[in-house]
Amino acid sequence: MTNFKYPRAEKLKTNTEISLLFEKGKWRTNGNLRIIILKNKPTIPVESTKFAVSVSKKYFKKAVHRNRIKRLLRECYRLNKDLFKEAFGEKTIAMMFWASSEMPQKFQDVEAQFIKLCQSQKKS
Repeated sequence: MTNFKYPRAEKLKTNTEISLLFEKGKWRTNGNLRIIILKNKPTIPVESTKFAVSVSKKYFKKAVHRNRIKRLLRECYRLNKDLFKEAFGEKTIAMMFWASSEMPQKFQDVEAQFIKLCQSQKKS
């Protein structure tokens, strides 16, 4: 049975890890989703998978809308965690962004973009 939890240990929270991610990470885009990824390398050791989401205040002024999109993005990761780990590796730090000013209509749209993002990574 697959593990559909998103425990505290998997959440990317520390400033040092986030700044390291932005300095050394690689960007990928699919549709309205952008993700920055830092894989485990000998020069940059990563202990475990850490994941975070972010939505720009520039596009969504109301916190209600930002929080809704963040919930959708986290749920997307939680349900497709196996696919994510298969595409990007077991020890990875990642942060996902919603890069559009349009509100997603439904969860399935966001999930489809996330799956395409993971599948395109597996090919390259």
